Formats: sequence, structure tokens, C-alpha cells
Amino acid sequence: MSIKFRLTVMSFLQFFVWGAWLITIGNYWFGTKQWSGAEFGAIFSTLGISSIFMPALTGIIADKFINAEKLYGVLHILGGIALLFLPQVNNSVTFYWIIFAAMLCYMPTIALSNSVAYTILKNNEYDVIKVFPPIRVWGTIGFIVAMWTTNLSGNKASANMFYIAACSAVILGIYSFTLPKCPPQKLIADNASFAEKFGLKAFKLFGTYKMALFFIFSMFLGGALQLTNMYGDSYISEFNKMTYYADLFAKYETVFLPKFHALGSFWDKIDYIFHYPNLIPSLVIRYSTIIMSISQISETVFILAIPFFLRRFGIKNVMLISMLAWVFRFGLFAYGNPSDGLWMIVLSCIVYGMAFDFFNISGSLFVETTTDASIRSSAQGLFMMMSNGFGAFFGGLVSGIVIDKFFTHAGNRDWHSIWLSFSGYALVIAVLFAILFKHKHDPKALEKVHH
Repeated sequence: MSIKFRLTVMSFLQFFVWGAWLITIGNYWFGTKQWSGAEFGAIFSTLGISSIFMPALTGIIADKFINAEKLYGVLHILGGIALLFLPQVNNSVTFYWIIFAAMLCYMPTIALSNSVAYTILKNNEYDVIKVFPPIRVWGTIGFIVAMWTTNLSGNKASANMFYIAACSAVILGIYSFTLPKCPPQKLIADNASFAEKFGLKAFKLFGTYKMALFFIFSMFLGGALQLTNMYGDSYISEFNKMTYYADLFAKYETVFLPKFHALGSFWDKIDYIFHYPNLIPSLVIRYSTIIMSISQISETVFILAIPFFLRRFGIKNVMLISMLAWVFRFGLFAYGNPSDGLWMIVLSCIVYGMAFDFFNISGSLFVETTTDASIRSSAQGLFMMMSNGFGAFFGGLVSGIVIDKFFTHAGNRDWHSIWLSFSGYALVIAVLFAILFKHKHDPKALEKVHH
């Protein structure tokens, strides 16, 4: 088995574990368990808390004490064991602490999987810049396959999603022990200061107005990055609570869907849908996770478009395009529906690729081109800490409280107002960023990074 194939399997399973539950947990939380929105926000805040300190901590352990591939495997096995307990939990507080334990294990493996791949590829004399991106794309494919697996197996609102994730995590953990060894590099000196060991020297960047502003905006936009992952699937599924869609859903569940599923040929099914277009809303609600997976498919396309946009518009404008894309992402959801507004939901999912990838990658390149080499890795960690750490933490926590207090009435969520408020939030960030953040486009700096 080739090295590239083995790393592709690792990348696929890495994000399969996440995709098996991340998008669909809202259906389980609100639909099956009927727990509160404020508590649900706290669940997603565990991703942020875990991203604040665990990647740095595990990075130090891998650098000084334990082979990276072994640490990676142990974390996945422990995280998988934690996920196995979730289906037995019957109260939200216990659920929170168990999923927090699972995220403490899972979130640092995202960075560790990159480190393991880089080390193995370099040790085998591969061109990392050329070889790694096609391997990483399989991670996104794994995420999509997991979403489809959960939905098509009838588990988008079932505790079985956690069993799917747990089993794949344990399999990945065991598999990682078969990978080529990635021994500690011991790049951090034993007599290094506490600040050097934990990458805290990068915090001096907050003393620079431009960098401080960038990190603050990263945190505020980071608050929006997981909102559609948190609520998107539930939003589509809950159209079934409206009388029109509930009646439509009941009719097509009992009359048309049995005929639809009885058709053997794929093309016969497509022809059936064209003859009975009112079947579409029922299918959209039933297979909402597959509709949401368009977002991840879009990511793979927009990643390829980033070099063109960076060369043409520059880093600041690409980040601004990302922020405006979030405005449209949320706004299209606000006015979309599973029937005549389905095109808005689909377009919103397509826009997601631009909204998510453009900011993460252009922000990373901004750090790469504007910081000193001696603190560059720590600065990248600080960027991730502000966006995926503090940003995701506050975004998850605050959104849950706000939705519960202002947009939930008698157990029903006002999704139109929820998405409009999120869209307004993204618009304010975009306008302030355009006015306050000054950065001159330097094509030469980008060329240096490319080479």
C-alpha cells in the first residue's frame, strides 16, 4: 500500500468521524431529546474551548515526548470511547460533559493529522505542497460521505449517529498505529521559557494596531463559522412543523414515497419526481443532511478558486468577500424553503464554500506574509485560537441563548428571524472590516509564499 494512499485513508476517516454527527446533532437535540437551545449552544462551544488550548498542548507532547502517530491514535480511541457513551445519556448536563471530553480528544487531532502527514511525506521525499492538497481533499469527501451515511441510514435524528462516529474513531485510532513512525523532533529546547513552549510570544502581535484588529475580526467572524453547521439541518427538518409542509409530508410519505422507493432505476426515480414536483419538499425535508452536504462539496470547488481570487483582488478583499458571502449565506436561508424557495437553500449551500474557505485560507496567508519567521507558527496558532477557539466558543454559547430567549415561542423557532439576525451580524462585521482594516495588496508577498 503506497504512503499517499495510507494518508488518504487517514484523512478520509479523520473527517468522517466529525461529519457523522456535527451537522445532524441538532435534529437529535431539538427533535429527539427536545432539550433547550441555550444548552445546545453550549454543546458547540466545546469545539471552541477545546481549540483554545488542546492543539498547543498536544503539539508540545508530540514535539518532545511521544510519536505523533501514536498520540494521534490514542486521542481518537479515547474520543471514540467518549462518543460511545452519548446514546445512553438522558440529561443535557451529562451529555455536555461527555461531548466536551470527546472534543478535547478530537479537536487537536485536526492539527496532528496535518503534522503526521507532513512528517511522513517529507521523510519519504515527497513534495508536500504538491502532494498534500489532493490527500486533504479526501477529508472533505469523508465528511460528505459521513453525512450521507447518517441520513440515508435513517439516523439523522437518532443516537446511532454517535455509534457511527465512535466506531470510525476507534478504527482510525487503531489504524494510525500502523502508519510510519513520526518520532518527537525535540525542536523546543528543554530550557525554553514557558512563553516559548506554549507559543505565547505571538501575543505581542496584539501590540500592533493592524494585527490586533485582524485577530479581533477573526474572533467575531469565527462566531459565525459554525452557525449553519449547528442549526442548518434542524432548520430544514423543522419545515415539517408547518401545517402546509406537514400535510404535504404526510401525503407523500403514505402515497407517493412508497411508489418512489419501489422504482428500481435511478432514472425512473428522476422521471417520477418530474411528474410529481410536489414530492420534492418531502424529499428535501427527509434528506436534509444530503442537501446540507452541498456546502462541503462547494468547499472543494472554491478551494481551487482561491489562488485566482488572491492574485486578482488581494488578501483583504478576499477576506471581505468571505464576510459578504456569510451575509448571503444566512440571508438566503432566511427566505428559502423546501418548495419554491429551494433554489435559495441550494445557493446558500454553494455560497458556503466561498464564505468558509476564503476567510480561513486568506487569513492564514495574511499571517504568513506579515509576521516574523521566528513567531510565524505561533501566530498561525493564535489566528486559529481566535477564530476557531474563542470565536466558536462565544458564537455557540451566545447564539444558543439568543435563539432561546428571542426567537423561540412555545417550542417553535422563528428561523426567518434567526437567519436574518445572523445575516445582519455578518453585515456589520463586513462594513466595519472594510472601513477599519487597512492592508495594501502585495502580489510579490503572495508569490513568495507560493514558492
